[in-house]
Amino acid sequence: MDESNRASSYLDEPANSRLFLVTSKSITEETIREHFTAFGEIQDIRVVKDKQTKESKGVSFVKFAKSSQACTAMEEMHGACLAEGTKPIKVFIAQSRSSGSHRDVEDEELTRIFVMIPKSFSEDDLKDTFKVYGDIEQAIIIRNKSTGESKGLGYVRFHKPSQAAKAIENCDKTFRAILAEPRTKTASTDSEYFSNPRTEHSGNDPGANSYTFGEYLSSSYATGDTWSSDVITRCLLVSSRVAVTQEQIRGLFDLIPGIDFCEMQRDQHGFSKGQVLVRYNNLGSAVYAKEKLNGFEYPPGNRLSLTYIDDGEDRTSPVGKMAMQLVAAQMMSMVWNGPSGAQLMKTSAGYTAAPVPQKARVQTDVSLPPLRKLVASDSVVKERLFVIFNPSPLPVDVLEDVFCRFGSLMEVYLVPGRNVGYIKYADRKPAHDAIALLHGKVINGIKMKVMLADPPKEESHKRQRTY
Repeated sequence: MDESNRASSYLDEPANSRLFLVTSKSITEETIREHFTAFGEIQDIRVVKDKQTKESKGVSFVKFAKSSQACTAMEEMHGACLAEGTKPIKVFIAQSRSSGSHRDVEDEELTRIFVMIPKSFSEDDLKDTFKVYGDIEQAIIIRNKSTGESKGLGYVRFHKPSQAAKAIENCDKTFRAILAEPRTKTASTDSEYFSNPRTEHSGNDPGANSYTFGEYLSSSYATGDTWSSDVITRCLLVSSRVAVTQEQIRGLFDLIPGIDFCEMQRDQHGFSKGQVLVRYNNLGSAVYAKEKLNGFEYPPGNRLSLTYIDDGEDRTSPVGKMAMQLVAAQMMSMVWNGPSGAQLMKTSAGYTAAPVPQKARVQTDVSLPPLRKLVASDSVVKERLFVIFNPSPLPVDVLEDVFCRFGSLMEVYLVPGRNVGYIKYADRKPAHDAIALLHGKVINGIKMKVMLADPPKEESHKRQRTY
């Protein structure tokens, strides 16, 4: 295989389709191919050799066309002998080209999948649907903790990794099945696994198979280059300065109809690049998303940056260019001049795109009082509140917007490098009202603990001297 094809095959598309083998140094590429061909289409075999002696290091990689083929090969060949007199080989799913951490046949992370399901599904329905792909150890539907109603999400754990891989590859695309990877070891059941489902199930949405999107990426994108901003495509690269999850970006961009793919971009070591690839099934929605969400603060204080990238479509014909310009012009007009609201607009391309709801600066379930002006900063401080933020502080302007509504707000101060801050009031009653209404509540996705602050040291000393 030439180097260009070899490089493309090592992009790990689809995921978990590349094996890591530990063998005797005498095992050759031909021997490996002879034993592993039976499991499926082999795209590449690489025997790692010493740069100086050109001798095998006893380590090899085998790239299959499908993850189910790689998983089956791992299950069948782990512990086998490839040649007489050689030691049994070890077979793992390769995590990345240079990573020393690999998944083995016992790794339950390879056996569990996340799926989108109708809310009417029971656990038995879930089992009956997916048992055709293998032995199911567990099927669980994620439910609302308060009402017990299904959230339209569930996960299925199979007995073998190959069974989970076959389910992902072959099940109806409306299930949007993906491998369910733990976020943290202490995560709760509802948010235990990474996934990219929509919040509501759509029975007629074909969904997207994240295992096959690599074919849409051009060679320029694979090397980190993007198209210039004057070229409009259905694909957007979303860049963020702070850590965001794939499902957070999916939830935001899914406000605009037509999204069919969303995937976090990772480097060769598996770490996030701070970029998420989003693709729409029509040009109009992509244009609308670019204009409405480029520079959008999400999470608060973090501005998202959006750029178009190649979606693999041919735009060399005059008709194609004209259609693209017409759709772009109509969408731009709607973005800047159209009325607000959830009204659908028909584009010349025959697609519909809904305006993104304009989110208020303060989003909460709490019924807040109306805005009031801040008092002079040189007023006498009568009460100080101590606020703890989880997971991160809200911007100062948002906090002023919230805490000024109780009256007599003087100042908001955030402690640098910590998830805490102080709120200063010129009167005690507004401060106590703020505690009563806001303690334990969520503002813009941030949970706050609001309590009285300890008096400043100077004030404490004065009080002690008066007694």
